[in-house]
Amino acid sequence: MPLDPSIAALLSQVPAGPGKRIITADPAELREAERASNAMVAPGTPIAVGSVADDTVPGPAGPVPVRIYRPAAPGPAPTVVFFHGGGWIVGDLDTHDHVTRRLCRDLGAVVVAVHYRRLPEHAFPAAFDDCLAVARWTAGHVDRFGGRRDRLALAGDSAGAALAASVALAFRDAGEPLAAQFLAYPATDRAPGDYPSHTENGEGYLLTLRDLRDLTRILLGGDASAATDVRASPLHAASHAGLAPAVIATAAYDPLRDEGLAYARALRDAGVDVFVRTYEGLVHGFLNMFAVSAGAEAAVTELIDQFGTRLR
Repeated sequence: MPLDPSIAALLSQVPAGPGKRIITADPAELREAERASNAMVAPGTPIAVGSVADDTVPGPAGPVPVRIYRPAAPGPAPTVVFFHGGGWIVGDLDTHDHVTRRLCRDLGAVVVAVHYRRLPEHAFPAAFDDCLAVARWTAGHVDRFGGRRDRLALAGDSAGAALAASVALAFRDAGEPLAAQFLAYPATDRAPGDYPSHTENGEGYLLTLRDLRDLTRILLGGDASAATDVRASPLHAASHAGLAPAVIATAAYDPLRDEGLAYARALRDAGVDVFVRTYEGLVHGFLNMFAVSAGAEAAVTELIDQFGTRLR
């Protein structure tokens, strides 16, 4: 299936030829570029929810910034802890504000968005440590959030989805309950592997294979053993049995497509309830593009519905 027309139009605005190398770029410049690109695809008017408040949650190295979205309807609600994507380097509470507002509104859930420590200033596994700390603190103080102790879930996109998957494994290992996990185009394996989508979609679709290799190199920091650490590569867990029900999305034109599909197979083979869909015509990052792409809008609507079915 060809690219979604709106996404094709966006891609046509990207300069031809190789861009700046992530591994040598100034992180501040990368972050500003990410904020600008997400602003281009966000809705013109913020999605209305009951309330939005910035706060902090205790973390292993100090307070972790969070943004708490509450639905308009009063009463007990599910709670979703959301980890933004951005290759562990870029992305923040603002780049994904329209995504977390959409989740809050459509799910009728309290959403706790997490701004974890990022590379390269904070080495692996700082991001995971922050995400796990916030998820556990939220679980222990759920009365301050949605109030439904049996309806805590995790969600994220790209690197954030990898973090969500790894945190879900930690919860499983500790016997801590989760209702569901929503993983949008997750990066599940930083070890060398046979993933045809890495090369099939390695150029021309926003995230490139060179980008992916640079991000992996920065994440691992020269420690080859970290490539199979489940905090970086949840696919390498010894077992995926007993994990929370999962909604996993991949995009046809995404180098990470086959990593997400491999994770879905691992969970399904372990007996986990999994909804998985590869969305034709879409690219990496489509979760942020629902306001400008009919294909992304349809995908996001279906994914939130599937997530809500497991969360309510």
